Amino acid sequence: MSGLSVTHTGSTIPEVQHHFVNVNDTTLHYVSAGDAGSPVLLVHGFPESWWAFHKLIPLLAESHRVFAVDLRGFGDSDIADDDYRSAVAAEDLFRLIRRLDVGPVHIVGQDVAGGTIFRLTTSHPEQIASLSAVEMGLSGFGLEGFADVLHGGSWHIGAIAAPGVAEMLFSGRERDLLEQWAFPSMTAVADAVSTADIHEFARGYSRPGGWRGAIGLYRSLLRDGEEFRGMATSHPLPIPALAVGGLGGAFTAATLDNIISGEVASTVLAGVGHHVALEAPDELAAAILSFLANLEAPGNVEEGWSDRA
Repeated sequence: MSGLSVTHTGSTIPEVQHHFVNVNDTTLHYVSAGDAGSPVLLVHGFPESWWAFHKLIPLLAESHRVFAVDLRGFGDSDIADDDYRSAVAAEDLFRLIRRLDVGPVHIVGQDVAGGTIFRLTTSHPEQIASLSAVEMGLSGFGLEGFADVLHGGSWHIGAIAAPGVAEMLFSGRERDLLEQWAFPSMTAVADAVSTADIHEFARGYSRPGGWRGAIGLYRSLLRDGEEFRGMATSHPLPIPALAVGGLGGAFTAATLDNIISGEVASTVLAGVGHHVALEAPDELAAAILSFLANLEAPGNVEEGWSDRA
């Protein structure tokens, strides 16, 4: 595993070490935990950073090596360029996995990270042992509908994707946006997201250029659909997959059914909102650990996977 271990000035938990690594002409921040078991890579969505998983990591690290990354433009990773998009994010993650020398990894992703993870898994299937998708959609398979405000979609997708609008409207108001709208509107479990959590998430977006990561991923969300449909038709993913839903119900499972060649395991957590890792870390950990244990049980591991997992 390669990456400089450093003293971190943001929020942290005792179970993790912080690292910065130079890959793909940028510097990514990630945390690591656990010293045994197959590797798990956690990839956050919006409006998040690695901190979205701070309750989940210790639970997974009891039996797995766990890594949680700040995508480019988020948290403490470098600010993204103006041309940042899901393809760049996917290449960042591929280079990170290769630098860590831990592949293939069990990847766990949330929310708008779906496009990045789909590209990564399609381009580098040898690096991915399984996919656990949490409240995740995908362009070309219904995710664009969440941008349609006339049919129940959310205004924020278009606002973030529109040139210059996020910086104009949200700069200096990051904490208010997250505290008064983003988390309350998409969270069902009372007090699951604390004031300290809000402060940590807002810290990353408050940096100069701190919205560019989200801008790039949301622009990709609105552009990638036709390409993704073609990719799914020509190269459905032959990997084990788990869908975990909260507020979105079975939407994640329906999405994976379009891109996975085999059967998709699925669970929906009742009474849980969109931010599952913050709202129901114990239930999410149980679902992921059960899924991984089943994959790695004697007799269930495909030929060659026992040495890779």
